Formats: sequence, C-alpha cells, structure tokens
Amino acid sequence: MFELFSDIFTYRENRLTAVDPRVKLLVALGAILLVLFSTRPALPLLVAGAALGAMGALGFPLLVVAARLTIPLGLVLVLFAFRLFTTSGEPLFTLEIAGLALRGTRQGLQAGSLLASRVLGATSVLVLLGMVTPAHALFRALLWLRIPRGLVEIGLLMYRFIFVLLDIAADMATAQTLRLGYRGAGRSLRSVGTLAGAVLVRSLDQAARTSEAMVLRGYAGTMPAGTLPRIPLREAVGLLGVFAALGCAYLAGERLLR
Repeated sequence: MFELFSDIFTYRENRLTAVDPRVKLLVALGAILLVLFSTRPALPLLVAGAALGAMGALGFPLLVVAARLTIPLGLVLVLFAFRLFTTSGEPLFTLEIAGLALRGTRQGLQAGSLLASRVLGATSVLVLLGMVTPAHALFRALLWLRIPRGLVEIGLLMYRFIFVLLDIAADMATAQTLRLGYRGAGRSLRSVGTLAGAVLVRSLDQAARTSEAMVLRGYAGTMPAGTLPRIPLREAVGLLGVFAALGCAYLAGERLLR
C-alpha cells in the first residue's frame, strides 16, 4: 500500500530523477498532447511502450507499476467495449448476453482501439512522470508554467491530505474487520457504506482544522514558493531533441503508416 500510493521511488537516484522537473513536465505534456491528437493507434502504443520500457529499465517493481495501471486499464477495456458495440458500421460478430444481442463492427473496433490506445499512452506517461518526479517539484514546475496559483495550491493540499484520509480509512477498515464487519455480502456492503460516510465526515473536520491552522500560521491567501533556477543548457538542448523525436514519430504514425 505504501509503495503504491507514495512517491518513494522519486527519491531514488537514476537518470530521470536527476533531470529538471520542468523538462520532464514539458516532455510529458508534449507526449500526451500528441497522443490525444493522433488519429491512429501507432503513436499512442509507441509512447506507452516507451514509458513502460523506461520504468522497467529503471528497475521499478513490476507489481507496483501494474497496480498503478489497473484502474486505467479497466477504463480502457470499458471504453473499448463501448465503442466496439455502439459504433455503427460493417458487422464483425454478434454476442448474445441475457437475451440482448450486441453487434461488434469493424468501425467500432477501429474507434475503440484508437480510444483505448490514447488512454493507455497518456496514462503510462503520467505514471512514469509520477515515479521519477517528487510531487512538490511538479507543483513548482506548474507554477513556473503560469498555472493559476490557486489551482496549484488546491492540488498541493489535496495531495497532502489524501494520505491522511487513507490512513484514517485503513484504521477504520481494520477496526471493522476485527468486529467481523466484512462477514457476508450484506454486512460487507453496510460496512463499506459506513466507512465511506465516516471518512467523508472526517475529511470535513480535517478541512476545518487545516484552515484554522494555516490562518494561525500567517496564511494570507497564497503559499510562498521559491524561485527556480534556469534550466541547464544541456537539458534544454535535450528537451528540443525529444520534441523533435516526438514530432517525427507523430508524422510517421499519421502519414507513413496509412
């Protein structure tokens, strides 16, 4: 659980953690934009493969990477099935489920593959970015990109207190388990509902306490943030090279693979 949700891997020395966070953020944004604008699945799959290959080369645990991709992959399957069976076109096959006929089409297969590859490519980039860049460095890089300070501060507070609420939820779930709260489907469902309500109430209490604590410490509407140095020349040149490679890959995927 700790390895899954924390940024412990961002503090391990490797080739990517030493790169300026602004460079990594710009590369990630560029890759995601090209993935979203691609009209063929070749580039998104290439980007996903490169991101997953980089995580493997850096020695990140396979189970942790798979766990972080579990929810996005589930979303990919849902989106693929939705487009496959709801897009009109040339029929490929028909499934009978509970008396309901679902017809998969060739056009649906193409649209679903493109949408699924986009989600997979963008998510893989985000997972890699989150595993090689500390959260506080990413928030400072967002300020450098002129993202509204209010949004960045809200994101910073959300990131901080997600872990507090996870600890609270874990303690409550453990207490429910010791009291046999998860024996049987009906009791488990009631326990989950109780847990969700209790965590929501605790989150509201935590928000009020945090606001009071920040005001007592001199909070006047903005959080202080130090200035960032210039991006090293070598990394700036490398950034241009990566952008050029991404542009070539985009053109190749859109024009050469027709």
